[in-house]
Amino acid sequence: MTITRAEHRTDVIPFRARDNTPLSLVHVSSPSEATKGPVLLVHGSGVRAELFRPPIPTTIVDVLLDDGWDVWMLNWRASIDLDPLSWTLADAAVYDHPAAVEHVLDATGADTLKAVIHCQGSTSFTMSAVAGLLPRVDTIVSNAVSLHPVVPPFSRLKIDYLTPIVKVFTPYLSPAWGYKSQGYFTRFIRGIVKASHHECDNTVCKLVSFTYGSGRPALWSHENLDHATHEWLKGEFAEVPMTFFKEMGRSIRAGHMVAAGNHPELPRNFVAQAPQTDARFAFLAGQDNLCFLPESQERTFDFFQQHRPGKDSLHLIPGYGHLDVFFGARAWQDTFPIIVQELNS
Repeated sequence: MTITRAEHRTDVIPFRARDNTPLSLVHVSSPSEATKGPVLLVHGSGVRAELFRPPIPTTIVDVLLDDGWDVWMLNWRASIDLDPLSWTLADAAVYDHPAAVEHVLDATGADTLKAVIHCQGSTSFTMSAVAGLLPRVDTIVSNAVSLHPVVPPFSRLKIDYLTPIVKVFTPYLSPAWGYKSQGYFTRFIRGIVKASHHECDNTVCKLVSFTYGSGRPALWSHENLDHATHEWLKGEFAEVPMTFFKEMGRSIRAGHMVAAGNHPELPRNFVAQAPQTDARFAFLAGQDNLCFLPESQERTFDFFQQHRPGKDSLHLIPGYGHLDVFFGARAWQDTFPIIVQELNS
């Protein structure tokens, strides 16, 4: 147990996925009793649960606690707080998210929970939900991408042609190579990135753009980040396995998520049938996102609308990209109210 700012109590709770992979939940509570039930926060690839608690004055965790929610942050198999392994989104959809939901509901005694999901936490969680594996989740706020990954042309070029070359030399990419070398190849990649990215002096920030998108920077606008957050992110990105890039590349080419591996629990085609979930979805997309274009969420929203018109919602957020939705200096007034409103709807 540790004590975080604003008198929040943090408990890290180990548990295991349905395939016995070790995971953890970070339970954050405040002196005030939660009155609105549990909400699960799910991070993206190659980061960790602490993504939702950047060094800004007011985080999404602060806002949710103040609004009466019982906050649980999931470290699924993509978390850099866990031992690295070659994971796929399909693995997380079948093994991680159902186990996490079950653990939180057992711990709280609640009948249902709500979720705020981001990036590859969003794709995998949505895959799990539409496959009918999360029947006790009733509201899902999804940021950036869910069932229809659409990326800029240069990103598609990288994933189609650069990924096969990189995987010959390394089983993963890591923005942490910006401050620690792991052999000649990692120094080579760092040299290429430093020579081609001149947007800031933060090498990890540059490597994040190289790894995940097409912009300079790709996942946020520098204008939206304060100095402390820009420095903090140096320690928040690490290994992402090439198995993920292969799975995502195949999904991008198909125009919708395609599960990797042998998982009979998941449909062969996620968009060939109605979503097997009663959860209401709120789809968020920063209009300046250069990792996954806003069209990603627009397409998934349209898919849901075809099957259940009027139930779900879509929010395109001007001035924001991929991750500054959560750690922008003004996110507390620009994006967090949207999330809280959807959770309370």
